[in-house]
Amino acid sequence: MAEHRAQVRDFLVSRRERITPQQAGLPAYGGNRRVKGLRREEVALLAGVSVDYYVRMERGNLAGASDSVLDGVANALRLDEAEREHLFALARAAGPSTTRRRRPVATSVRPVIQQVLDAITDAPAWVRNARHDLLALNPLARALYAPVLDSPVAGATGRRPANTTRFVYLDPAAREFFLDYDRIAEDAAAMLRLEAGRNPHDRDLITLVGELSTQSELFRRHWASQNVKFHRSGRKRLRHPAVGELDLNFEALELPSEPELRLNVYTADPGTPTADGLRLLASWAATAPAGATLGAT
Repeated sequence: MAEHRAQVRDFLVSRRERITPQQAGLPAYGGNRRVKGLRREEVALLAGVSVDYYVRMERGNLAGASDSVLDGVANALRLDEAEREHLFALARAAGPSTTRRRRPVATSVRPVIQQVLDAITDAPAWVRNARHDLLALNPLARALYAPVLDSPVAGATGRRPANTTRFVYLDPAAREFFLDYDRIAEDAAAMLRLEAGRNPHDRDLITLVGELSTQSELFRRHWASQNVKFHRSGRKRLRHPAVGELDLNFEALELPSEPELRLNVYTADPGTPTADGLRLLASWAATAPAGATLGAT
């Protein structure tokens, strides 16, 4: 619980410090404010709670906080959707033990899900869990993500699946593979932080965060920022060793039958060099002998 209190404190303080009185619509008296961002008293005023109550919350005690109080604090701190969900998850974790049991995280998929992936032939598609383990891929996704799957530090082993966040932070090849590496790295840590709030008792997630923290100074910086983020849709630019640069659309879809898993699908805008590159990659994936390695072009 001491660790949980520290997480709550660091999150609330980091969100409070980024908002100025002017942004909150409050008068800023004097020119020598000793605090960065809003004062705790100002957050309490905006949230509609007493100063003592908010101070208790910021010291890490969210036990018993009602939804209306959490909504008030979220509004006062101008939390976005992901940050709001994170605050509520931290509050649930502070509740009775019956409400904060460890949720199992899938490490494999049912055969029918692999069949669905294999039926998607024109787009890379794969399924991951909330720890960013790659659990199942179609052939085109295997070809696209060959650098991740073949990574000596992040690729699949006998005891664990390949993990994209290990690749991002622990394999130097990630900076070549992801054209927008800085954003990818920041987003990866923010997504793991969001999952840590949802499922704080996941031992494998705790192990992963500890591993990344001890081996990557960049991860430590991003983790300490307290940022959280959803990963739902957008664009991803890759430099593939066989087909060159790809500018892809992605969608991350929930699986109702497997709520802890996400189906990720990449597509290319029609008539673009990326569409040509995906067709070339699909042709290679369909004809390459088993165990073949993608060579550089």
